[in-house]
Amino acid sequence: MSRSPGRKQENHKISRELFVLTYGALVAQLCKDYEKDEDVNTCLDSMGYSIGIRLIDDFLARSAVKKCRSYAETADMIAQVAFKMYLGVTPSVSCRSATGNEFSLILDKNPLVDFVEELPAERASLCYCNLLCGVIRGALEMVHLAAEVTFLQDRLKGDAVTEIGITFLRKPEDRKHKKN
Repeated sequence: MSRSPGRKQENHKISRELFVLTYGALVAQLCKDYEKDEDVNTCLDSMGYSIGIRLIDDFLARSAVKKCRSYAETADMIAQVAFKMYLGVTPSVSCRSATGNEFSLILDKNPLVDFVEELPAERASLCYCNLLCGVIRGALEMVHLAAEVTFLQDRLKGDAVTEIGITFLRKPEDRKHKKN
């Protein structure tokens, strides 16, 4: 039996669409289960964190990346390799601080919202894609990089772009280990 050359790409598209639809159903169920958007946001972040601490092993095994030497390299790795590998998009990266520990990932297209037009008015403080923040935070923690990850802008809330902010919580010199 021969395989058609476009089959792998077709399967990838189907599995991505299935994931996006399943994610939408998950968020809808959480909205039914919790009255407050903050509780839904916390639950999505927690789920994402659990995914991130497990996903980093797969990422390191499949990507064969080398150790990042700076926060800027780490942010670029997240955008150019991890997002591309798992979501099929490559956000742009911008540094937001003179100290070099705050970065923004700017997504022109967010695949998790492919089938979402807008948030309902009663869910204005819902952070629909908060799972992504948890995934990034969990994965970074597993490579010993404490970070705060939040949505700064969201197209679902009328912003021009979707922007995820990453703030590394330790100074670069705190990461160096002294040899005895």
